[in-house]
Amino acid sequence: MSRELAPKDLHQHFDPEKLGIKSTEDLNHLKGIIGQERAIRALKFGLNIKGPGYNVFVAGPPGIGKMTSIQTFLEELASGEEPPCDWCYVNNFQDNYIPNAISLPAGKGSEFKADMKNLIEKIQQELPKIFESDEYSSRRTEILDELKEEQEKLSQEISQKAEEEGFNLQSTPMGVMLVPIKDGEQLSEAEFQSMSAEEKEEYKKKQQKIQNEMKSVMKRIRKLEREARERTKDLDKQITLNVVGGLIEDLTDKYADFDEVVQYLEDVKSDVCEYTDIFKNQGEQAQQGGGLIPANMQQQMQKEMTLNRYQVNVVIDNSNIEGAPVIMEFNPTYNNLIGRIEKEMQMGALSTDFTMIKAGSLAKANDGYIVISIEDILKNFASYEALKRALKSNELQIEELTERLGFMTTKSLRPEPIPLKLKVVLVGEPIYYYLLFQFDHDFPELFKVKADFDTQMEIEDKNVKDFLGFVSTYCRKENLKHLDNNATARLLEHGSRMAEDQKKLSTKFGLLGDIIREANFWAGENGNDLIHADDIDKALDEKIFRSNLIQKRIHEMIERGTILIDTEGERTGQVNGLSVLMLGDYMFGKPSRITATVAPGRDGILDIEREVKLGGPVHSKGVMILSGYITRKYADNKPLSLSARLVFEQSYQGVEGDSASAAELFAILSALSDVPLKQSISVTGSLNQNGEIQAIGGVNQKIEGFFEVCKAKGLTGDQGVIIPA
Repeated sequence: MSRELAPKDLHQHFDPEKLGIKSTEDLNHLKGIIGQERAIRALKFGLNIKGPGYNVFVAGPPGIGKMTSIQTFLEELASGEEPPCDWCYVNNFQDNYIPNAISLPAGKGSEFKADMKNLIEKIQQELPKIFESDEYSSRRTEILDELKEEQEKLSQEISQKAEEEGFNLQSTPMGVMLVPIKDGEQLSEAEFQSMSAEEKEEYKKKQQKIQNEMKSVMKRIRKLEREARERTKDLDKQITLNVVGGLIEDLTDKYADFDEVVQYLEDVKSDVCEYTDIFKNQGEQAQQGGGLIPANMQQQMQKEMTLNRYQVNVVIDNSNIEGAPVIMEFNPTYNNLIGRIEKEMQMGALSTDFTMIKAGSLAKANDGYIVISIEDILKNFASYEALKRALKSNELQIEELTERLGFMTTKSLRPEPIPLKLKVVLVGEPIYYYLLFQFDHDFPELFKVKADFDTQMEIEDKNVKDFLGFVSTYCRKENLKHLDNNATARLLEHGSRMAEDQKKLSTKFGLLGDIIREANFWAGENGNDLIHADDIDKALDEKIFRSNLIQKRIHEMIERGTILIDTEGERTGQVNGLSVLMLGDYMFGKPSRITATVAPGRDGILDIEREVKLGGPVHSKGVMILSGYITRKYADNKPLSLSARLVFEQSYQGVEGDSASAAELFAILSALSDVPLKQSISVTGSLNQNGEIQAIGGVNQKIEGFFEVCKAKGLTGDQGVIIPA
């Protein structure tokens, strides 16, 4: 049933006096998500259910505040949870290339790091004192004296045997030599050569015998020296073990509840004993340098490398957080998400160790929540694959991307994986969800919960109250002027217009926030303490002005007659249809002349736009539906003898959509019946095969577009637009 609509019927009106406020300053801070009951229900389910794969994909168009809303929701949820544990990497003394991961309660990681630092400092202080003590010196001297005594005893024995065989032992730079003697005197070379052959042969036999015995003695001496070194080393180890064991015992008691730490401390105790020399008086090592590296530099490098073995790398420190972590990862590169292993240049070569392992946002969000834009992570495909791998394995393996891709041939660190337990929230437009669900087989298994954010909410008391709360909170957060009740009512009306429904409000709070900010600017320009309705209108008008250059040019061409549009009189087979043009974030309505010509024939209805490939598929579908209606209505019992031509006049850039199918029907019927149509009336609406007019979009812009043309060409009082009921 048709009825005439007055201008007041075309928009939702809000009475400022019924809002119950003088300004938004009267309202309290808003908490929670506005008008998204469906999404909240899905979020609560996905975040609270336990089990693999129950991560959440939040779907919704841009500009509705998904990220901000989710962050607020998660922070409130996480505030009631326990802080997660710290994670540390320590040296693996069995394999330096596989550092061990240790978990400790929140705040204990940095405490353990400080304890280990103090332990090593104490060892550095205490060990040199012991090794410089009289007791140690006495025990070491005792070992060396025993060695010396045995060496002298063996030397005397071999010297005596040599004399008995007619030789003296003589030390030279080349070693110990046997010099023949006769009657107690050493023989010169000439004297030796003057001997008979028998005497020479006798001396050579004796010399060979003594040399064999000397070799045996030298072996015994070297064995004694090795034993002395081993005894000295054992002494050093025993002393080190006693000192370090006493110092570590306190830490072992402190961390007795943490088996991994206790085992690590045992490994430290054993390892320090292997590097006793590093902790001794540095004066003993001052002479060990050589080659191209100065002794003191070589010594310092060796010392630093050794001491680094006992550091604790706290990669996740949760000492300062309350509740579970909520990480918003806005740049999900591989390194930012997974972590990295840094390197440094030493003596012209790159080197690394466990102290250079850095955690990524997944590790920081462990036992908590992480929010990632699906568009951002898909731009970093290695990150997306790494995220899926971590979720499937329930562990985080920090490794270099080059190694993962097989580009690295040198040996690198492969830290022990960290067990992963967190909820991942991906945020993006619905198209990403549907594409991934269809083409990525892992996606449905890893993101089993979809939370849809709506662009509209019902106009009801709670939602209106929440809308006002958003405005108040936004003004406080952004340090903007508050809105008086008239401005608030005007913003509500615009919110209803954005929703294109008089019973709903838009939830595109990003765009609404922009309007508030721009109105705040104009309020400042006008010297207002509060934002008034005029400031809201000014912000909306200026936004249109910045974007409507093309619209103005089109109106100028219509006004000048370049584009032919009649707004008065009657024409047969001609009607004013309405279309909507979208230019970036600006949408406006434009009237178009639609004409139809008819003649007897069998061609049916020919869509000229389609024939020249300027008509889109939806428009072509609309014309076919129109043809179906005419066939059903007028040729149900006999063939239709009709050849009709439909066209959008002066259209050169393509036509899409079915909202002109009603206007096209009127043009054909007018041409068939020779009944003229009023050009002061424009038509929009979609037709079905039963002849019913269906709803269309952009109705506000279409009405305004035709009104602007009528206004430019002269208002007559009988101009209007037919829209679906």
